[in-house]
Amino acid sequence: SCSRAKDVTMPAKLPVNFFSTRSPVIDLFRGQLDYADHLRQDSEIVLYFFYAPWCGQSIAAREEIEHVASRLSGQVLFVAVNCWWNQGKCRKQKHFFYFPVIHLYHRSFGPIEYKGPMSAVYIEKFVRRVMTPLLYISSRSKLLDFLSNYEPGVLGYFEFNASPQPPGYLTFFTSALHSLKKDYLGTIRFGVITDKRVAEEISLVHSGSVYLHRHVNTSLIYPNDVMNYTAENICKWALENREMLIRWLRPHGGKSLLLNNELKKGPALLIFIPYNPLAEIHPLLDEITKVALEYHNCNKSQAAEPDLQHLGDTDSPAFDSSVPDAHMKLSETFSITKYPCCNTVVLPQWHSISRTHNVCELCINQTLGVKPNKVHVPHCNFLDIEAALDSFYLQEHTFFQVISNTIECSNFLSFYSPFSYYTACCRTVNRHFLSFISSEKTIFQTPKVAFSSHGKKDNTQHSIPHIEDRNCFIPDLHISGTNITGLSCRTNKTLNLYLLDSNLFWIYAERLGASRSTHLKEFAAIVDLKEEVHYVLDQNQSLVRSTLENFIKNFSILYSPLKRHLVDDPSVHFHEQRVITEVTTNTFHDTVFLSEKNVLLLYYAQWCGFCASLNHIFIELARLLPPDNFTVARIDITRNDLPWEFMTDRLPTILFFPHQRKEQSVKFPEDFSVNLPNLLKFILHYSSLSSSEPCTKECLHEETVLQQGHISHLEREIQKLRSEIGALHQAHDQLEAQLSEARREEHRLQQQKHTLEKQHKTLQLHSEQLQATYDQKNQELLEMAEKLQELADASENLLKENTLLRILVASREGKLQSKDEIKESLQSEQTLSEDNDVSVSTATATVEEKRIDNIDTIETDHSSGNRTE
Repeated sequence: SCSRAKDVTMPAKLPVNFFSTRSPVIDLFRGQLDYADHLRQDSEIVLYFFYAPWCGQSIAAREEIEHVASRLSGQVLFVAVNCWWNQGKCRKQKHFFYFPVIHLYHRSFGPIEYKGPMSAVYIEKFVRRVMTPLLYISSRSKLLDFLSNYEPGVLGYFEFNASPQPPGYLTFFTSALHSLKKDYLGTIRFGVITDKRVAEEISLVHSGSVYLHRHVNTSLIYPNDVMNYTAENICKWALENREMLIRWLRPHGGKSLLLNNELKKGPALLIFIPYNPLAEIHPLLDEITKVALEYHNCNKSQAAEPDLQHLGDTDSPAFDSSVPDAHMKLSETFSITKYPCCNTVVLPQWHSISRTHNVCELCINQTLGVKPNKVHVPHCNFLDIEAALDSFYLQEHTFFQVISNTIECSNFLSFYSPFSYYTACCRTVNRHFLSFISSEKTIFQTPKVAFSSHGKKDNTQHSIPHIEDRNCFIPDLHISGTNITGLSCRTNKTLNLYLLDSNLFWIYAERLGASRSTHLKEFAAIVDLKEEVHYVLDQNQSLVRSTLENFIKNFSILYSPLKRHLVDDPSVHFHEQRVITEVTTNTFHDTVFLSEKNVLLLYYAQWCGFCASLNHIFIELARLLPPDNFTVARIDITRNDLPWEFMTDRLPTILFFPHQRKEQSVKFPEDFSVNLPNLLKFILHYSSLSSSEPCTKECLHEETVLQQGHISHLEREIQKLRSEIGALHQAHDQLEAQLSEARREEHRLQQQKHTLEKQHKTLQLHSEQLQATYDQKNQELLEMAEKLQELADASENLLKENTLLRILVASREGKLQSKDEIKESLQSEQTLSEDNDVSVSTATATVEEKRIDNIDTIETDHSSGNRTE
């Protein structure tokens, strides 16, 4: 009998070197994780590159890792570990869900996982941040450079008088590493101030104090009295309170909800720029940063950067203040604080047909004696705003004028505090330009600004316009770029700003509408997921500060002048003559609205099977309808964008645009089946064939011929339908016969099934009986075998004893024969010997007999001993 063949498996091949032997990367291709940990003990900075030899991403990243190792091998230990070989310790101890994986260790701290792009410049930038997580600031100029960076900054002040480090320094150092571990993008910069005079510039007096710098919001000092001074708490505090004016987006290339989660937060401005992380200067990034600061700077630069104002160095491009010297002198003249809270009020027109409004800026002010803390700036109080609005509307008539060429201002005392008052400044503007971000060329263009007092009898010099629109009210103080200052707080269409590296993610820009043939990879687009629209910045314009500001302004206007970008289908060729016109985004307006024909438009998609089944109906319909009056068209909505008023959520959708009434499009009823007669009735019912002129005989004849043709076609269609119905009836009868035959066959199979189940049960019982008999016989055979074994052992012992007896008998017979021969020889000698030898022979015989008797006795004893054994 042949036995079943065993499964044969081929063992895995032994791993080989993944990196070259001349590479500065130590390649542990057998997964020696214990040896890797041993190497880490002797190095300060170690980079682990866990890879799988078959992984395409690992193979692609190998060259990038080698490039970084060639630059930093003298400072960082690079170790590559094969974490896929099943015999290696790395595979047994680590369980990665993807490859490659990069871990960094800073002495005993780690692992710090790197999740950024697998590009050499980004990896090197991250490694350098791990090498030097703290920037040492020893002078005033370095402090200015640190605070001017767009990334959030955390500063710690430590007096290096103790040995080896001052108290709290190691905790602050570890918190910087924690931030890199939690946020691989490294958006928070950590710095250490070593000079007491430099620390006093940002109100740090005590050693161990930690300061979080923010450009727009109030900067913060770590609350030691509330939170314990630990590395985790400092990192958590910085991450929760950091200011994200611009955020980098770096999709990892796999399935992710990164873009979806960010776009759901609101309208987003996506800016694609070529970015080199290792470059020392980034002029384009600096321009974008200034735009972001102005856009989010709701309280102007005085409130946004109070610490930078008294540090000086205003000529530096990083500190381009939006308020000039004249502005500073003017603000010093007024006896209000630098931090007012303002609200915009729009008064109604003086007449229903008027095109003018009064726009008023209502601000809450404090007396000069109340000065806010340099770091903790107070926020607007809702009760104060409400009280200011009540006071303003009580004296609304004061500002109600038909036309005013001056800015009217007034002060009101607070209801709640005698030390506070409200300032309101109004100006008449055209309704056409009424928006929060109207052009500076058309609003408040007056060569002279006059202030008039109303209400309270105070000197009008003690009031100024709304701080957020100060440059609009006072043209002399205008600086280019400040017209979007604080715009994010004055519009409901607030933008979130995002940056993407066009060197890595240009494919996203192409999907948003960027040109593929451009050599300069700079692109900007606004995506509004809620409104399902997006706008593209003209690529013919350079991506500079003024262009971005105008782009943001035009989007924020109530009725935006931006033209919605629509994605077209590049695969459609218009040179072919088709019965059905293929419509795209670019031809939609000309084909549907500007055409002088009646247009029947079908919305379809490539994946819609039912849409494809309607093609022959629309081809026949296009052949029946006169081409001079009707156009049958279709559009693929998966390849083209449509205006929102013509979007649909159901396929297929059929719209009819009558001639001379294109705005009154009609949708084909969904409860009607889509066939040729119904489509003809639908088109003829809503078509505009009849003109305003009286129909002539030729017109009537043509119409009669057309109607007759329609009737004859419908009759033919009805006849076809009747024949199809008859064929369906025949098919129905045949199907019924087949079903009855199938039911009988099913019944027969059921009976056979029951019979087989009974036989199966009988066979199962018989099998159980045979199994019991087999077990019984097997037991009996085992017992018989044991008995036979015992008999065989007994017979073997008997054979051994029989052999010994034969040997003893043979030896006995030999002895008896020798005894007889001796006796015969003695008798013959006795006969021949003389009488004188009688005595001698007798003695000799006696001796021999004794010897023989002794021998016999010994043999007898020996044989009896053997039998006893």
